[in-house]
Amino acid sequence: MAEKSAASAGLTDEQIHELVQKSHQAKQRAYAPYSNFRVGAALHTEDGTIFTGCNVENASYPLCCCAERTAIFNAVTEGCRTFRAMAVATDVESEFLAPCGSCRQVMREFGTDWTVYLTKPDLSYRTMTVGELLPCSFGPDDLNKPKVKGQ
Repeated sequence: MAEKSAASAGLTDEQIHELVQKSHQAKQRAYAPYSNFRVGAALHTEDGTIFTGCNVENASYPLCCCAERTAIFNAVTEGCRTFRAMAVATDVESEFLAPCGSCRQVMREFGTDWTVYLTKPDLSYRTMTVGELLPCSFGPDDLNKPKVKGQ
């Protein structure tokens, strides 16, 4: 069962199902001994490669890394910077949860028009774009806008 928005990654139903499943498989590898809140992510790149990530917690909480950023960092490490879609999995059954603000900003670095599938444990999903998740965002193109001179 899917809730849709204007988002479309151009993926087939089979590709979406695979991406959603891989996000839930990644969630199983989460290291979350403090929050017990497991998250998994699967990132589909423009060339069709899928990179996964899970949240990795640390006793020093600010050093934790979310699943979405882990998947993106894995892709960038391997030379991929163009993304079509990401599926995000949690153990919450009652609603579709969105990525945290830090993850949304990292996702935004790579564009606003790619698709994010917010999923539940039953593999149902809600479809959004990065731009819908982070409206009025600040991105790389904003750095080149005219600025006040002096001062």
